[in-house]
Amino acid sequence: MVCRSLPVKLLGLLWLLAGPAGVHVVWAEAPRELTAPDRRSDWLNWRGPNFNGVAAAGESPPTRWSTTENIVWKAAVPGRGHASPVVIGDLVVLATAEEQRQEQAVLAFDRRTGRQAWKTVVSTGRFPDKIHRKNTHASATVASDGQRLFAAFYRNDSIELSALSLDGARVWQQRVGRFLPRRYEYGYAPSPTIYKSLVIVAADYEEGGHLTAFDRVTGERKWQTPRPRKLSFSSPIVARVAGRDQLLISGCDLVASYDPSTGKQLWATPGTTMATCGTMVWDDDLVFASGGYPKSETICVRADGSGRVVWKNNQKCYEQSMLAHDGYLYAVSDGGIAYCWRARDGQTMWQSRLPGGAVSASPVLAGGNIYAGNERGTVFVFRATPERFQLVAQNQLGRELFATPAVCGDQIFLRVAEQGRQEMLYCLGSGG
Repeated sequence: MVCRSLPVKLLGLLWLLAGPAGVHVVWAEAPRELTAPDRRSDWLNWRGPNFNGVAAAGESPPTRWSTTENIVWKAAVPGRGHASPVVIGDLVVLATAEEQRQEQAVLAFDRRTGRQAWKTVVSTGRFPDKIHRKNTHASATVASDGQRLFAAFYRNDSIELSALSLDGARVWQQRVGRFLPRRYEYGYAPSPTIYKSLVIVAADYEEGGHLTAFDRVTGERKWQTPRPRKLSFSSPIVARVAGRDQLLISGCDLVASYDPSTGKQLWATPGTTMATCGTMVWDDDLVFASGGYPKSETICVRADGSGRVVWKNNQKCYEQSMLAHDGYLYAVSDGGIAYCWRARDGQTMWQSRLPGGAVSASPVLAGGNIYAGNERGTVFVFRATPERFQLVAQNQLGRELFATPAVCGDQIFLRVAEQGRQEMLYCLGSGG
């Protein structure tokens, strides 16, 4: 299956001179003809086309690969980052940071050849003095609406959101708000999410965090909602659940839902723990979250506004997100144990240890298989079935894997680090 595309002409624009405070007004040069993606299969944002880690229907990426098998191409990635790849038409896009120069940038690669198409530096200098040893200065995944790219970075004691055109031209840049953790100087991680005309960004920290929405075209601030005065790292996501669109986010000792159009809180339930990193998932009218620190908890909440906790256990999926599929919840814990729970009541269907140690990347599901990588670069492929754990393949590329893979057009795009901490972007495909 190949992502189909249509030609689009992007016109040069001078964005509103009387824009909101904090918007940097720039010219966007009229670029060459670009392609607009078929959103049914492109991987436009964190957690993919369905916003839940599940690839588009009909995708059949390879289940086996090595340095000599099923490699379509590989490309060196300058700098470092844990941001996942996104796929927009003929482009594969990454966020990255070069620490010595203190530059944060967005990179684009030609999807067919792996050649670097462009690089745009969006911010320079004033990196935070400290971040967690497992974090980077480019951990938030880029989001795209098919016409623009949105990248969130932490610098200068604040979060900045930049919008670029598909040829890398800067469109606008907005200061989201202050971000200055002191008790836990672990850095920043949440990826932006897109809802209709908005791009939404989270920033939870102990002096008072916030959810903030901007107009995707102009950068105008549309709403900002305060969050509890606690540190957390989860990305917000919008789901159609319990009969309405809900902006879901865990962390700050809450499982919470907001109206994505206005930022108004719909409901909140005490649950999980203070710090979570995973993005929430859902099944019918149930939502699921896991964390974290200082305690371990996985929880299921009915999302009808009742606040009813359906079930919970003491398992810990701190950095990685879970998968909800066909009435079952799949997860890989921090220590590398894979689980399958029945969604409606939390009954354990099976559990199996994946050898190799700690896990930070989130699993993805494609072609009936779950792809789950550990920090050593090993990706385990196993069937998404409640019957029993069925390992399909075990694959190795590179020495470190923190970024979640993207799946598009029967291909997998995988960001790993090799010898000397050189990052590489791989395109994996059958017969490559």
